[in-house]
Amino acid sequence: MGAKSRCKGWWAWLLVLAIFGLVVGAVVLAVVKKVKKNSGGDDGAVPGPPGAITQKYSDALKLAVQFFDVQKSGQLVDNKISWRGDSGLKDGSDVKLDLSKGMYDAGDQMKFGFPMAYTATVLSWTILEYGDQMDAVNQLQTAQASLKWITDFLVNAHPKDNVLYVQVGDPKKDHACWYRPEDMTESRPVTQVNTSAPGTDVAAETAAAMASASLVFKKSDATYSDTLLKHAKQLFTFADKNRGSYSESIPEVQQFYNSTGYGDELLWAAAWLYHATGDKEYLDYVTGENGDKFAQFGKPTWFSWDNKLAGTQVLLSRLTFFGGKDTSDNSGLQKYRKTAEAVICGFLPSSPTATKSRTDNGLIWVSEWNALQQPVAAAFLAALYSDYMLTSRSTKLECDGDTYKPSDIRKFVRSQADYVLGDNPMKMSYLVGYGDKYPKYVHHRGASIPANQKTGCKDGFKYLDSTDPNPNIAVGALVGGPFLNETYIDARNNSKQAEPSTYNSAVIVGLLSSLVTTSSAVKSFT
Repeated sequence: MGAKSRCKGWWAWLLVLAIFGLVVGAVVLAVVKKVKKNSGGDDGAVPGPPGAITQKYSDALKLAVQFFDVQKSGQLVDNKISWRGDSGLKDGSDVKLDLSKGMYDAGDQMKFGFPMAYTATVLSWTILEYGDQMDAVNQLQTAQASLKWITDFLVNAHPKDNVLYVQVGDPKKDHACWYRPEDMTESRPVTQVNTSAPGTDVAAETAAAMASASLVFKKSDATYSDTLLKHAKQLFTFADKNRGSYSESIPEVQQFYNSTGYGDELLWAAAWLYHATGDKEYLDYVTGENGDKFAQFGKPTWFSWDNKLAGTQVLLSRLTFFGGKDTSDNSGLQKYRKTAEAVICGFLPSSPTATKSRTDNGLIWVSEWNALQQPVAAAFLAALYSDYMLTSRSTKLECDGDTYKPSDIRKFVRSQADYVLGDNPMKMSYLVGYGDKYPKYVHHRGASIPANQKTGCKDGFKYLDSTDPNPNIAVGALVGGPFLNETYIDARNNSKQAEPSTYNSAVIVGLLSSLVTTSSAVKSFT
């Protein structure tokens, strides 16, 4: 009996230890899962209002939005850039229009309507998606004011249903000068598209800008919003009924902002008009034969001022995440979502379909001219898509058999932003004013000439050729960026790398706004 009793006691203790081990194991597993879930950040429950601020992105955003002030034309109101003043006050006067507002496209004094309208569309999109985040760091009103500075110009540039002024200034004469915009003396001719000289691409992009901006101002200024939407509808009809590229109607723009096609702008504009109106005719437009003709389903493209397809695909995919029955199950919209998925899969470095167009340190790299446009735009689209997934509780993206979570996409987004802000082989921020090391010889006329020096067209070139750093900081400018070998030559004459642009500013503001804090994606723009 004694031996049996000791044996039973031993088995009892063994059973207790086994149960205890299982309990401990379950607790440890639960803790590990929770840690993984929390470390991913984006894989947890859908976030609510903006949370904790990420300081580096907040600081960078506050700088980036200021470049719009640097680029403003016209009679400046509440001017925050000490070395800028009024300029272009007579723009449009030869055709009895006020085209004084708007923004100069880059480091010169030209106003090109095509990239300017794209700037407005992307800035509107950013405000609509990330307005709460921008507001959390007091940048929303500033961004809205910059947007209105552009849309005021676009409204005035559209005096008749079938007439749109798309350029102010003569690019050849402008590029033969180097002086501050405040000191311009040469004539500033204006150029239009119309039924005889069509410009489907630029007219449709302007329609997209007007439609998206109408949503931004819908609550704060309903009358202005209605005006923008009226112009958007008229411009879309003009663009669609009078098809032709503005690059063919105005051959001189081919050297500067050549359009490679207008189908993408038609779809982009119709997509924004559907969001702005809810009118099914615009949904039918993008999902019908125009979609089949222009959307290039299944073929990922790069998002830029020239090509809007990737942006259109992501924008329309949001309807499959958040739309009603008429959109969430729409077979045409599913084609856009599938292509958007292919676009995002191409961005992810570990994806089986990852693009090889990137540097050794992971920056998306497509062109040596204005190299940062594509990676920043790509990261902006990826941020949007990851937020759509997160808010709709879509847990995975499938890329040729491999699956990725919103946090995986966010990792890519942060990698591109961090590279721009200094996590790169040059240890240099490509956002002017951010960090201790950033470009000092930005290819920008106003920044290169002392504010108290008045120069003529030609004698200002001594400042272009000067070996001294710019006397004025083009705060918030995103320069062109590195070569494929990840080097950067900080020289004012190096326009490939050193010239900033307003359209680059639009996408970097969008990217930084997506990262400054966390919150759920809005399910509707209205």
